[in-house]
Amino acid sequence: MCCILWYHKLTAIEVQGNPQIPRPHRSMGLLNNIKFFVLCHGMLQLAQLLVSGYLKGSITTIEKRYGFSSQKSGLLAAFNEVGNIILIVFVSFFGSRVHRPRCIGIGAMIASVGVFLIALPHFISEKYMYTDFNSNTKDNSSGLCQSLNPEEEFNQTCDQEKNDSHLGVYPVLLLGQLLLGIGGVPIQPFGISYIDDYAEKRNSPFYLGILFAITVIGPAFGFMMSSALLRFYVDIDKVSSEYKDLNNEDPRWVGAWWLGFLMAATLLLLTSLPYLFFPRKMSREEIIEALAEPSIEKIIEDKEPKTDMMEEVSLTEFLKSFPKIVMRTLRNPTYLLVVLAQVNLAAMVAGLATFMGKFIEKQFAQTASFSNLMMVRSFTNIFVLFPPLQGTLSFLLAFAFILLPFIPRSSHQCSNACSCSDEAFNPVCGSDGVEFRSPCHAGCKTKIPNKEKNYKDCECVASTGSPGFALPGPCGNGCNNRLIPFMILSSITCFVASLSHTTSFMMILRTVTPEDKSFALGIQFMLFRVLAFLPAPVLYGRAIDTACVLWGKKCNKITSCRYYDLDLFRHRFLGLQIFFIFGGFVCFFLSFMVLRRTNSTQEQNEKMNNQEMKEAKQMISSSNGH
Repeated sequence: MCCILWYHKLTAIEVQGNPQIPRPHRSMGLLNNIKFFVLCHGMLQLAQLLVSGYLKGSITTIEKRYGFSSQKSGLLAAFNEVGNIILIVFVSFFGSRVHRPRCIGIGAMIASVGVFLIALPHFISEKYMYTDFNSNTKDNSSGLCQSLNPEEEFNQTCDQEKNDSHLGVYPVLLLGQLLLGIGGVPIQPFGISYIDDYAEKRNSPFYLGILFAITVIGPAFGFMMSSALLRFYVDIDKVSSEYKDLNNEDPRWVGAWWLGFLMAATLLLLTSLPYLFFPRKMSREEIIEALAEPSIEKIIEDKEPKTDMMEEVSLTEFLKSFPKIVMRTLRNPTYLLVVLAQVNLAAMVAGLATFMGKFIEKQFAQTASFSNLMMVRSFTNIFVLFPPLQGTLSFLLAFAFILLPFIPRSSHQCSNACSCSDEAFNPVCGSDGVEFRSPCHAGCKTKIPNKEKNYKDCECVASTGSPGFALPGPCGNGCNNRLIPFMILSSITCFVASLSHTTSFMMILRTVTPEDKSFALGIQFMLFRVLAFLPAPVLYGRAIDTACVLWGKKCNKITSCRYYDLDLFRHRFLGLQIFFIFGGFVCFFLSFMVLRRTNSTQEQNEKMNNQEMKEAKQMISSSNGH
């Protein structure tokens, strides 16, 4: 103890004698280093946004696995915003009143529990069953045209399997998303404010720029991870060789969607631990400059205590004043129009991020894994400034998508003596180029294993002379060669649509009073969630569902869609893009007109004031002359 006291006294003497030696409380290790906090926060945001990208990349796989409609999938993808909306007001109030690093860590732990819950349905559900999964017949007659009762095999499957809906899969997924949203509320606002408070002023923009860059990298990593993990079979931990007749190009294939959530939840939990040990208040970062005297402004800044105006207001007073501040902010026409323009573009991006993978799967006959890989290329083209033509270009590019010629997929039903189950789904392609949803619906009576022509004697396949044959798998739609032009146009659209972000953000900061800036930004993000991020995926999902022409069935219950009218799918999906882009363009145009009128009014007022001043000066000079 004496040695320690002697060390501190000696250090104090040395510090007083040599100003270049840092004071002891300035060097308390990594946990008192803002650079280390930025590193931890970057890793935490990467883990958080990785979950968001991975969920959107695997949403169609979850939809297929549990038989959800696209509307339910859209609600699931957006349900984390509910937690954000509930708590965002309170987060804006508490600010620096709480231990911000500890709140971030606890919130991240709650989010990791939510992600673990999202993966839980895989472990409480039975094995994934698909057509021909339980084929125990040695003559390979399962799924063929027969005169037997087709319900016997499927009833046996339903008797053996617990229906997933009785296990509460969807509520568990929603609960996981809710916890993910609640836990993620303090991460970004508390982290950014903490960095801005204790980072040196010249370094703060650089640190925040790193965090904003991660907001793009994180979802991209999520899509890449889903592309890799969806190549593994969903029940890879439960079965060994029963699915060997499937590959990831089979429309019945379901990838290991749950595996990525376990990895992301673990990463999220690990990155949350350092926040429990960061101090509530950190020593402000300083840049050591040789022989540099501190400026008068720096001395005043260090000596004057920083007061938070919100600390003088109680929670009750804050809640009472909040509606007034909201209405005062929304009465600003420029602010309201710019925010509504951003809401339209945010709604377009939210719908694209959720269902673009499904669009690529269906329109271009690609696998879920490959579609997610294309998503990475499409949604990482941002961070540039070229706003004047963004509305017009985005509108024209989205309109060009609709005009792209596509060949619709054929899916015909054949009425014959075969007793085909409505639940059968094992697509085959006839020799005439027509796709059937199962060998039975194609009228095929013989299956030849390990041969090029797997199904023979197909009554419904048009052919001259003898009955036609069919090959396993879908026929495709002949649109593969149009995928590259589509992705190029899609990337350009995402690139152009992002150009207004920086200028819009600056317009919002310049059109509100200084005391309302924080609230204006909070209201902006709240409107984003209420009007864009939450309803847009549900609206896109509903539009996609209306294009379905054949719904799947399982145990006499409706499941996910098997076949879509691809023209209707494309028109409604891209039509929503045009709607939101046009709405954003109109709002930006109206804001331009309002600003133009405001500027002209100000110029007129300045001219009148100048004229009055001149007249007053003339009157004074004339009176002095007399």
